[in-house]
Amino acid sequence: MKEKVIDLSSIDKNFKVESSITEPDIVWFDVKNAPFSIHGVTYDEEQGLFIRMPQEIANKTNDGVAYLCKNTSGGRVRFRTNSKFLGIKVVYKAEPPYGHFSITGHRGFDIYKDIKNESVYCGSFIPPRPSPDGYSSSCELDGQMHDYTINFPLYNPVNELYIALKKDALLSEPSPYKDIAPILYYGSSITQGGCASKPGNCYQYMICRKTNVDFINLGFSGSAKAEDAMIDYICSLNPSIFVYDYDHNAPSVEHLEKTHMKLFRAFRTAHPTTPVIFMTAPGNLHTRKSNYYPRHELIYNNYLTAKNEGDENVYFVDGYTLFEGEFFSECTVDGVHPNDLGFSYMAKALLPVIKDILKI
Repeated sequence: MKEKVIDLSSIDKNFKVESSITEPDIVWFDVKNAPFSIHGVTYDEEQGLFIRMPQEIANKTNDGVAYLCKNTSGGRVRFRTNSKFLGIKVVYKAEPPYGHFSITGHRGFDIYKDIKNESVYCGSFIPPRPSPDGYSSSCELDGQMHDYTINFPLYNPVNELYIALKKDALLSEPSPYKDIAPILYYGSSITQGGCASKPGNCYQYMICRKTNVDFINLGFSGSAKAEDAMIDYICSLNPSIFVYDYDHNAPSVEHLEKTHMKLFRAFRTAHPTTPVIFMTAPGNLHTRKSNYYPRHELIYNNYLTAKNEGDENVYFVDGYTLFEGEFFSECTVDGVHPNDLGFSYMAKALLPVIKDILKI
């Protein structure tokens, strides 16, 4: 099938985006329009920003989710081009920086290109200090036709994203992900991506690049508590796999006991055969807190209960084993939140389970 391309020089030359980029002979595009493909977020016209779940549902859970659904973790824009230059113009309200979190992970973007069935990093768009209302950034590309993915920030809202390409370049829709429903992740700040140094280093992005399967990130920092509204929303989705590990955010073991199996049973009623991965909070022997142990036991016992009831589509990933290896004590920035090494260990632990489930 002949690839459909668009000659950028035929685009309306009056379309202009104000930015600090001075590269000549470029054309600007709004990523909300074809042929760009948006994943992991949708655009809320009323609020004028990208969101991860419907605002009216998020408002029914808790204040944290109501706000954090506007953080764009898991958001991606994909496209295909042979441009030798790529610029971005970001419009947002910058959140205050975190002491233990890279600004590039917090509110920056990064870009990957696909080469021979491998998705490889080719640059970051690092916000300058200060950049309260957004910023412009750019990178040089190799001028060959590739599928590209730009990853959205992990912990900041984004109002608009524009992309600049050379006006004589070609642009087309990207090659699709595998014809498999997205993987759904629900969990804590770790699930949201704290504290990866750049968006693409969050473990779900790593798994996506290795499987070519889309995903949805419902990680909510300090706010994943499995309220009824959240359970109903999760059940309304139709993922290929459901991964949940929100025990970090459960206020108590008692809360976890009331909600964890409830969430599983509701999901199983809605999706009788969809694989579910029970995962416990990551940590190593020297940093895990004493209250991890009863939570870990409860989740493992819930997994065993499902297995004993004859459910053949449940899996268990032990968070205590995620940070094992030669550098096990170097996997976090603060004893809780993974750094890039920690996220790579998480991806390595989950990847074979996911590949086995999906038979890829």
